[in-house]
Amino acid sequence: MTQSITKSTVNIAPLENGDRLTRLEFEKRYQKMTHVKKAELIEGIVYMGSPLRINKHGEPHANIMAWLGFYKAYTNGVQIGDNCTVRLDPENEPQPDALLRIEKGGQSIISEDGYVEGAPELIVEIAASTVSIDLHDKLKAYRRNQVQEYLVWRVDDNEIDWFRLKEEKYIKLQA
Repeated sequence: MTQSITKSTVNIAPLENGDRLTRLEFEKRYQKMTHVKKAELIEGIVYMGSPLRINKHGEPHANIMAWLGFYKAYTNGVQIGDNCTVRLDPENEPQPDALLRIEKGGQSIISEDGYVEGAPELIVEIAASTVSIDLHDKLKAYRRNQVQEYLVWRVDDNEIDWFRLKEEKYIKLQA
């Protein structure tokens, strides 16, 4: 005896680190995992964050948000975001630590369901355990999608890598 399977009886598989998915499949699975605080799709691969330490992430992140908040207070027409999802392309849906976008006339829009779509003008990542992802696959995805400036704070090295897009390549700015 065969049993017919309907959509209501098919379970959606949970997200796992390393899954290779399209952005649409990633979103479908992520929405079902309400207990997960952060999951990203970078170059078609799922990355799920580990618990965050105050010295290696919490305080640096707070400092970046304070800096961007100060900038916003003195700059009309910009919007900042803290850990919000960005729909870049079919293989990339990161959740950067911080972003800044131009509200009108910028590169990104806010979708009907409240997500950033397209490239914000600035993305910031706080990197301790994620340095290799942030400086390789994310950097490639952000460059390809025309994120104008990308900042990676390598906490363990006490270094900041700041990239500016020029002629479709990232140029590392000097301090």
